[in-house]
Amino acid sequence: MRSIEALLETLKRNDEITKKFQAIETKILSILDFTDLFEILLDEIRQKFQVPYVWLTFIDTEDNSDLLQFIEHSKILETNLSIVPPDTFFSLVPEGTRPLLVNDDIKPFYRLLPRIKKYLVKSIAIAPITLDGRIIGSLNQADASILRFSPGIDTSLLEQLAIKVSLCLANVTAHEKLKYLAFHDPLTGTLNRRVMESILKREFQRSGRYKNPLSLVFLDIDYFKGINDRHGHDMGDRVLVHLAHGLEAMVRNSDVVARFAGDEFVVILPETTAGKAEFMMERIKEHFLANPLHVAHTAIAISISFGVSSNESEAVNDPESLLKAADTNLYKMKAERKIIDHRSGSPGQP
Repeated sequence: MRSIEALLETLKRNDEITKKFQAIETKILSILDFTDLFEILLDEIRQKFQVPYVWLTFIDTEDNSDLLQFIEHSKILETNLSIVPPDTFFSLVPEGTRPLLVNDDIKPFYRLLPRIKKYLVKSIAIAPITLDGRIIGSLNQADASILRFSPGIDTSLLEQLAIKVSLCLANVTAHEKLKYLAFHDPLTGTLNRRVMESILKREFQRSGRYKNPLSLVFLDIDYFKGINDRHGHDMGDRVLVHLAHGLEAMVRNSDVVARFAGDEFVVILPETTAGKAEFMMERIKEHFLANPLHVAHTAIAISISFGVSSNESEAVNDPESLLKAADTNLYKMKAERKIIDHRSGSPGQP
């Protein structure tokens, strides 16, 4: 009689565990945001199973860089995410997608723990998660009890959850890429023209409201056609990416860099006078001249021309006129350069 009661109790407990896993799966399947997916997943596991330590480990590879970029701003994941080299991960977790339970010789597995966490860990459950068929990391649980994740315990439900998480990752990745492309230039990664125009409108209104200066820079690459003709369009694309990344590295966090069209870029500079914008752009111009793009045995010198406009000008009364004034000033600079090149006998090639 006692054995039957024990069996019924076990079945009841297993059924409750199954329902908890199913509830977590149902909750995450409709999520289309990386941060929400991981934050809700970790919180649900922690609450439903009363697991003291739940975190994610990602393998630090080039393939995972986009994923890590999407979730880098999550406050929760700052303390619940570890990033490890591939050799570290696979030295601890065998190739394959079956969960691993460990409660003996556990110290080497501390390398999977988030650095800023100090755990009293005696047993760990590691469930590999995949994206596009490759292992990208693991969903981890740990407890101070040595018996909580003892090898030999059935891990089928944990494996099923990891599969569902992997499916969610594929869905979220596709959604995030589409969302990213809607706002960014696919080649350079800078904001695209449509988004730039929206931001410019917002910043123009804000500068008027608070009576702050707002400057805008319109720039392009001198003799860009010559670069394409001489070195090929692939090299031209590299030059554009190099310029975009350099611009983003040298402006402030509050500034906005966007690709306007072709080799033309726009930089929006809130709370910046025209004089300060001119000074900044001269410094950036000198930087690119002093630091050519090196590809194999080829060095490409990048010369830029730019035009600056500001809402300090009486001729500027809306975002469109601010943009047009900068464009006009850009072509004035390019016209002056052509005159100088003609007088000096320069062939006008980089």
